[in-house]
Amino acid sequence: MKYICTLFFVFIVTSSFNTPFSTTKNSSEKVVYDVVFREGLAGTYEKWKTNKNTVNYYYTYTDRGRGPEFSEELRFNKNGFISSQTVTGVNYLKDSIQEFFKSEKHSATWLNPKGEKKGAFNGDALYFRYDGSPAIYEILARLLMAAEDQKVKLFPIGEVELVENLPITLSNNTEVKLLMVKGLDMNPTYLWMIGNEMVAKISGNLHVIRADLKELRLEMKGIQDAIEDKYLARLTKKLSHTLEDVLIKNVNIFTPQGTILNNQDVLVNGDRITAINRSDDHEIGSEIQVINGQGKTLLPGMFDMHTHNTKFRGMLHVAGGVTSVRDLANNKQLKKLSNQFNTNEIIGPRIVTFGGIIDGDGPYANQRNVVSSVEEGLAEIQEYKELGYQQIKLYSSIRPKWVAPLTKRAHELEMRVSGHIPAFMTATQAINQGYDEIQHMNMVFLNFLSDTIDTRTPLRHTMSAYHGVDLNLKSKEYLDFVELLKTKNIRIDPTVSIFENMFVSVKGEPSPTYVKMIDRLPLLNQRDYYSGGLPKSGEKIARYKGSFNKMLAVVYDLHQKGIEIVPGTDGLPGFLYHRELELYAQAGISTSDVLQLATIKSAEMTGVSASYGTIEVGKMADLILVDGNPLEDMSAIRNVEWTMKGGTLFYAKEVYQAMGIKHFK
Repeated sequence: MKYICTLFFVFIVTSSFNTPFSTTKNSSEKVVYDVVFREGLAGTYEKWKTNKNTVNYYYTYTDRGRGPEFSEELRFNKNGFISSQTVTGVNYLKDSIQEFFKSEKHSATWLNPKGEKKGAFNGDALYFRYDGSPAIYEILARLLMAAEDQKVKLFPIGEVELVENLPITLSNNTEVKLLMVKGLDMNPTYLWMIGNEMVAKISGNLHVIRADLKELRLEMKGIQDAIEDKYLARLTKKLSHTLEDVLIKNVNIFTPQGTILNNQDVLVNGDRITAINRSDDHEIGSEIQVINGQGKTLLPGMFDMHTHNTKFRGMLHVAGGVTSVRDLANNKQLKKLSNQFNTNEIIGPRIVTFGGIIDGDGPYANQRNVVSSVEEGLAEIQEYKELGYQQIKLYSSIRPKWVAPLTKRAHELEMRVSGHIPAFMTATQAINQGYDEIQHMNMVFLNFLSDTIDTRTPLRHTMSAYHGVDLNLKSKEYLDFVELLKTKNIRIDPTVSIFENMFVSVKGEPSPTYVKMIDRLPLLNQRDYYSGGLPKSGEKIARYKGSFNKMLAVVYDLHQKGIEIVPGTDGLPGFLYHRELELYAQAGISTSDVLQLATIKSAEMTGVSASYGTIEVGKMADLILVDGNPLEDMSAIRNVEWTMKGGTLFYAKEVYQAMGIKHFK
């Protein structure tokens, strides 16, 4: 599917404010930045003046057929705040964007995905667009550095603070400053500056760097990584509460059988459960810390079975009650991060399954661990095995003829194989050639459409969104497929919550996937969930919603027929996991079964049930305390008061507060 974006560049006259070109020799020349995504050159960011006071920007990058493309124009008032802004183009999912902000005298009018609004504006706050180029970060940095208190008000609400301004000399003697900014996002924002010009913004897999400095990008990333690690280590020390002897008194516990056992006392010594008894009024020694669990539910730490971990995501997992995860595609340095989580150097879950990704080369390659032949793929599998990985994940650009030899080798090394279904192949074919598990419910749905769909592209989403509603769960084709799943003992990793956001959400309205917690999030995170998912209008609105409902029906049907379902997210840790569990319950699976999937069943599937997954004497004390009873109302799983992991207690309220997130209370 092709998307055409017409870009409009409008010439506007700005005030005398010094626009962001003061460090260039000729400010009328275009300043060009590389956009690097997953270590591959993926796009460009450009800024230039077309006359004395007009500033234009262009920004684009591609990610397997997805990716934004924006043109933007800005002007400023005398204090350096935006007085006029226009953004046009398409967002990451290729939906059209039309956004503007315009102020005059003491008022402003703005249009964004939430609609058009008007309000009082005195020119002393920064309007922060919903979608657009990195220009806004450069403007914010300039304002923060100039502010006496190093704070900038956002319009219409919010405030951002500059908490670090670190002078750094790079290896080629270039002098830069690294700014650490808090208030926009759950995690700090890092901006690299030379004078008043932003020369780089490095965030996760997405790096924007001025072209003349591109050879220094990895050096800058290494410096930033070290600073981030020190910040997270300080935060971890502050948020960690070391345990010795703890009695959780008069609490209701979730049993291995999926029931609730009321009024129990659970004794924990260090990182192990040492006793479980019916609660009574016997005297408790002063050396034992007592936690009142009356009216609350104690559950084993939960398992998110589809994650892609970073050092910043760990806190969200733990605050949300997730203590164990499968990582299904990451870099080959994942063991280092896992060790940081396990030793509590950085807050995070224990990674119980390491899944190594392999993709084929081509225009839609995953840009990580890409191979161009079967031989290279076999070598990758061997390397993952030597690194201690237990699973191989094949991706969409793998050639269908490679699947059989790759899965054969993985199985010889006692590794499971899962993944996307490669382009021009069906799920049935992949299973018959060795797949043990399928990631994502859309890949199941595509099995009933065609083996000619290029699943490397967004067609894997739009085709399942449009045609999924027509799937007949009583048809011979579907029933034969279910029988194949049973015969081959195939596991399904549905990640239905991400499809709810894609298929059901409407632009300008809070996504139903996140509506229960959106108001708790920092500004930019809130805005992520008003974008509307896949572009949709007319009959597509009903068809896409119908397809999502059919996905829930398939989840229920597969569970009822004994197919292993694993609860995973592939998205926002913690919060999205809660929604995944809610959706399983909404599909019709009993809350008892859902909670067992989240705990003991996942522990069994990952081979760690001897130590984790249930609340029993002798097992490790990976525990969460929930305000309410999720067996009666699955949404109570959102009300995590604290999480216990590895002999350390983390209060959810404290962890969330450190990330700018409000607690459920």
